[in-house]
Amino acid sequence: MSEKHINATVNPAPNSGSSFDKKRRIIGSIVGPVLALFTWFVPIEALSPEAHHLLAILALIGTWWITEPIPIPVTSVLAPILIVLTGVAPVKSAFAAFSSPIIFLFMGGFILAKAMMVNGLDKRIAYGIVSMKWVGDNPRRIFLAIGLACMLCSGWISNTATAAMMFPIALGLLEAIREMQAANGKHIDLHNYKYATGLMLMTAYACSVGGVLTPIGTPPNLIMMGFLDEMVQIHIGFFEWMIWGFIAMIIYFVIAYVVLSRLYPSDCDHIEGAHEFIQSKVDELGPWTRAQKNTIIAFSTAVILWIAPGILSICLGSDSEILKSYNKYIPESVAAMVGALLLFFLPIKHGTGQRTLGWKDAVHGVEWGTLLLFGGGLTMGGMMYTTGLSEWIGNIIIAGIGGSNNQLILIAVFAVMALLLSELTSHTAATNMIGPLAITAAISAGFSPVPVSVAIALSASLGFMLPVSTPPNAIVYASGYVPITKMIKSGAYIDFIGIFFVTIPLVYYLVEAIVQ
Repeated sequence: MSEKHINATVNPAPNSGSSFDKKRRIIGSIVGPVLALFTWFVPIEALSPEAHHLLAILALIGTWWITEPIPIPVTSVLAPILIVLTGVAPVKSAFAAFSSPIIFLFMGGFILAKAMMVNGLDKRIAYGIVSMKWVGDNPRRIFLAIGLACMLCSGWISNTATAAMMFPIALGLLEAIREMQAANGKHIDLHNYKYATGLMLMTAYACSVGGVLTPIGTPPNLIMMGFLDEMVQIHIGFFEWMIWGFIAMIIYFVIAYVVLSRLYPSDCDHIEGAHEFIQSKVDELGPWTRAQKNTIIAFSTAVILWIAPGILSICLGSDSEILKSYNKYIPESVAAMVGALLLFFLPIKHGTGQRTLGWKDAVHGVEWGTLLLFGGGLTMGGMMYTTGLSEWIGNIIIAGIGGSNNQLILIAVFAVMALLLSELTSHTAATNMIGPLAITAAISAGFSPVPVSVAIALSASLGFMLPVSTPPNAIVYASGYVPITKMIKSGAYIDFIGIFFVTIPLVYYLVEAIVQ
């Protein structure tokens, strides 16, 4: 079955978010400047002039982050420029965050992910999981295997890239079902077929779920780690994050699998031709190439360097001099760049000058807009903290929830805020907006800022209700097999269960215990 034939069966649905997005951008382009000017001229005695000016900038930048009248990266670069022009901070301070180690950690991750994609290692891993003997042609096991492949890949490479890679596989399996049913005299319309809807949603949701595993899995993770590092000098290690990230990922995945398999069950016991279709994809990959082996070496090097501090801490104790020296000389950002730079040294074939990754491919693999967004967000967060603006806003938030010193309530409020905002706009923009406020509010209330920071990062990844919530959602929605009402219904179930029965309890009990 050719991919051309598969794609011909798909009738891309119209972009339901286009009208909403257009109105949002128009409103934002007007409201942002008006709100900024109003904030600028309204006297606020509790704030210093610098904090007051920064509040006006925040009104503009925050509104434009959410409504996107101009690209989010452009808005992010505008932030430090306005900070300098209004006298909030000198130019060196305003742009210092763009050289944060967090940015180089993500850059290294981007380059490693690009090498996996260019050299076909990502497909080899994904197809390897789906083609395992235990999967066979059983619809439920195929459903599970597709989800596992998406989840495990998206922990290390872009959620969007993972969804785009797995999307044709899911389409091919659905076409195999349609042909099998037609051969048995039963004609099905995949656009109204429950299993098709479930398989598409599993492809999208598993990609988002997998992102919570590692710091580089999805931008909100690194954004919150960056805020903690820049604002309050609290460093969260790669291995440390993976402890709660792994637990959250597994439970989220189980919830998604149970909900989707019950809402959209298969009406057949086996899919004739499914195993052959998957095996043909594996066969197309051919034998392992030198480039793939080199990529494994570079990637494994980075992973080993990332998790080594956690292992040293367990074996030698957190006060070990060896551990302190390791963290000093090989922090996560350096580990990421070591793995990434290895790709430019490892040859594919001796004497040819060809390396595992070319510079042009590496440049195209780095999401420069995301890095600029990081820089702008870290700049705003750091300035809010140093000028006292975030403390002022944090006290208002604390007073708004009744001045309660209940950490559970604080975590729940910010987790829900992050979830709701990320459903309607970019989860990176939502995290940049809420992160500094949550950290300062937690400190003002006398709590560690780590649990609420983790809660925001995890909650921002639970955008399952709308096509505009995440790129994987938009990709599978374009298949035409996912009615918007079905996405909202299943997404609402998983969002509610995930945030109240996983995210909030997990960060309140586990994260608090780990960071103490």
